[in-house]
Order: sequence, then C-alpha cells, then structure tokens
Amino acid sequence: MKFATVSKSLVMGLALLLASSAFAATKASLTLQSPTTINGTKLKAGDYKLQWEGSGPNVEVSIIQGKNVVAKVPAKVVDLQSASHNDAAVVRKNDDGTTSLTGARFDGKKYALELGGESSDGMQAGSSK
Repeated sequence: MKFATVSKSLVMGLALLLASSAFAATKASLTLQSPTTINGTKLKAGDYKLQWEGSGPNVEVSIIQGKNVVAKVPAKVVDLQSASHNDAAVVRKNDDGTTSLTGARFDGKKYALELGGESSDGMQAGSSK
C-alpha cells in the first residue's frame, strides 16, 4: 500500500514536470544588419529577441524589440545536420531589391527556424547575418 502511494506520487510529479517543460518558452537573439520585412511587417536594422513555445514542428514566433512585440509569425522548427557556428538571420533578396526574413539559425544549436510560413531553401547551406 505504501509503495503504491509513493509510485503514484512519483508518476504525478513526473507528469507535472513534463507538462511544465512542454509549455516553456524558447528564446533566442537575432541581429538584422539591414531593414527587412516579414509577412508584410517592416523591421529596422538592429537587435531582436525571438520567442516561441513548443518544440515544433509548427510554432508561432514573437519577434521582440526592446519590450515590444513587433511581429508574430508562424514558423517551423527544422533539424540541421550539424550545429550552426553562429547566430544568423536567413534573408531572401526580393526582385525589388528589398529583403525578407525567412529564417534564423542559432549558435551551437542543431535546429533552425523557417519563418513566415515560407520555405527557406538555403537553411542548411548558407545564410546572411
């Protein structure tokens, strides 16, 4: 009887721990070297924080500058074959000369974000910072 109570408490505690970690937000830094857009929102050059919940594959990312959320975009968490060697904004140059933010990679992490619901073909091969 005593063993069943201990086991039940242990199982409940483990379930609570797993549930709380599932809702933990992931945060990362991102620096844009030049103005860019994402889903129609114009972002100035500068430092941003990215924050999302869950491990993917589909998440919603808040792009934060200072204390303000400047954009929320759908994203996909993708696995990389090897860890990124730096933090990097993945951008696409548009026909009109502007750039669009399509992804982000993070120093030492074996995952990246595809941002804005757009597929980023160069996620593994190359990026701009």
